[in-house]
Amino acid sequence: MNYQAPLRDMRFVLHELFDLSGHCQQLGIELDRDTLDGILEEAARFTGQIIAPLNRNSDEQGCQWVGGEVTTPDGMRDAYRQYVEHGWASMTGPQAYGGQGLPQMASASFHEMLMAASLSFRIYSGLTEGAVLALHRHGSEPLKQAYLSRMVSGEWAGTMCLTEPQAGTDLALLRTRAQPEADGSYRITGSKIFISGGEQDLTDNIVHLVLARLPDAPAGVRGISLFLVPKLLPGGERNALGCGALEHKMGIKGASTCVMNFDGAQGWLVGEANQGLACMFTMMNDARFQVGLQGLGIAEAAFQGGLAYARERLQSRSLAGPVAAEKPADPIIVHPDVRRMLLTQKTLTEGCRMLGIYTARQLDLEHAAKSAPARQAAARRAALLIPIVKAFFTDVGQEVASLGVQVYGGHGYIREWGMEQLMRDSRITQLYEGTNGIQALDLIRRKVLGDGGAELNLLIDEMAPHVRAANALGGLQAMATGVGQRLEEWRALSGHVVEACERDPQESGAVSVDFLAYSAYVLLAAMWLQAAVRAQATLATGSAETAFYRAKLDAATFYWRRILPRATAHREALLGGADCLMALPASDFAF
Repeated sequence: MNYQAPLRDMRFVLHELFDLSGHCQQLGIELDRDTLDGILEEAARFTGQIIAPLNRNSDEQGCQWVGGEVTTPDGMRDAYRQYVEHGWASMTGPQAYGGQGLPQMASASFHEMLMAASLSFRIYSGLTEGAVLALHRHGSEPLKQAYLSRMVSGEWAGTMCLTEPQAGTDLALLRTRAQPEADGSYRITGSKIFISGGEQDLTDNIVHLVLARLPDAPAGVRGISLFLVPKLLPGGERNALGCGALEHKMGIKGASTCVMNFDGAQGWLVGEANQGLACMFTMMNDARFQVGLQGLGIAEAAFQGGLAYARERLQSRSLAGPVAAEKPADPIIVHPDVRRMLLTQKTLTEGCRMLGIYTARQLDLEHAAKSAPARQAAARRAALLIPIVKAFFTDVGQEVASLGVQVYGGHGYIREWGMEQLMRDSRITQLYEGTNGIQALDLIRRKVLGDGGAELNLLIDEMAPHVRAANALGGLQAMATGVGQRLEEWRALSGHVVEACERDPQESGAVSVDFLAYSAYVLLAAMWLQAAVRAQATLATGSAETAFYRAKLDAATFYWRRILPRATAHREALLGGADCLMALPASDFAF
């Protein structure tokens, strides 16, 4: 299956909706629109011609583990070499350590392309970028000088080592130990599982960021520290760690997912003792945003595959009469149900792209806005959005991949066409970096209950001008009214949720998944309304790209009429309360 980056839609979102070049100026970065478009075009060439051809073989061949050494699929090493040599690895790295310092808003589209072209390939570099972020913010100066430049360039890779067999989401159960040494280093002992890129043959060195407990650490999550534990020590000798096995997985088979054993490996403290979880969350928030982009990339690839097949596959005649009379049957894209699937794929994918770029903008402002109040405001907004992006985008990736299989029919179920691989690959995105249920609980407990819904209300207020702008344009009033009503319903629903959770702590778990889904569908509606306003205004100027902007209006209408109503079901479900979930005794769940 071929992949071509959706450059026209990316430019629409980046420039016409969110003014990327103006955003760069606001951050003090000299990047004009032509330069940014040039980066996008080269990124599209690289991902389409170099990375996408790896995807099928990486699934068929997988990674191989022999005697503790891991070999990646054929072609991946050469592709990674080009990835580093062409500067893609250093896009977002700090300039002080050789990085280009590009904002997330500029790099997110490239990362989406990588996810769509080959999720397995992207996994190796994605965690390195997160490790760079954590080390840059929390590491000592000697550690930063020793490791950051080579990690930023991509010469060395990084990992995030949290999970243990008994400690996944609940890190309070973590057992890995760190023993202080006289020279200021530590000896790390324990095992970690599900470590992406824990061992591979793409880089000579791998820098593991490992959560462990000091001997005198308090119990629970308050007693966790973060350590930098390299595969190769500063003198070049091998550290006392290794890959004990590769996981046998449903998907992403070209990415090595390792059991890592630390047998008194030498490491160094990152940040303060017993503050490891706070340090790791710097990396984890970036990782969760990136996982959201994984869902978006998979969705785009699945939509492209479904659309191409629907245009070519001949099956039956249109219900309104033959469309391709010269052929034995019409292409299946003429059938209403196929249109329903394709438009669902299209509007969910493009809606997530808009929300993803909006979120990337907040992440940039959180770190680089000129004033402290602006940075703090952006941090609050990003914190609210990250669980939605991670959970909803990955749910969308799975749904859109499933629809892609359905468009292909029986051909989608077999390996030849690549659709079933996308469905398998996407499934992990709903699980790692915190399952989507955990994201939903985080949204309710930390973000909505944490401030009584104040930040959510500010976000709703920010969407109001788009409703007013749509009301002022002919043809969009009904959509504007509908979206405006949903936004106010969201405000009222959040107030109900806060009150219910304060009365009964079980409610936070009972309402969380439906509340997150409701929030996402309404947010995407606001994004589609903004896109419709832009499209309508541009058409009024006599733009030569009539078909593109007309398609935006048609897609916005479809989303409003056929997708947004899903929010009603989620609202009704969460209003059902916790009692019906908790009434049945565990012993009465029968086989």
